[in-house]
Amino acid sequence: MDTEELLLRYAAGERDFTGAKLSRASLIGATLVGANFWGADLSGANLARAKLWGANLSGANLAKANLTRANLSGAKLNEANLRQAKLNFTKLFGASLSGAYYDETTRFSKGFDPQSQNMRKM
Repeated sequence: MDTEELLLRYAAGERDFTGAKLSRASLIGATLVGANFWGADLSGANLARAKLWGANLSGANLAKANLTRANLSGAKLNEANLRQAKLNFTKLFGASLSGAYYDETTRFSKGFDPQSQNMRKM
């Protein structure tokens, strides 16, 4: 699936993109509210300013993804791979991050404490 197909299917009302292969996709500012990306490959994707509140990104590969200024409020990111991801100024209010993986190169907003969210450092 490519970016254009994803956005067309979302616009048509589809919300289940379980296991989608979207590595290095450019989804800057995309509205994907409530979408299910369980186990999807979004490694290296540019999701800056994307609207993903209430989305399910559990088990998703978001390694090296740019989530700067994205809205992930209420999103599920349980056991997601966030190694080398950029989450600067990302809205994570009410997000579930239990078991999500990060490393020393993962960038969070100032004051964000990944350990308090039960995230795992790798």
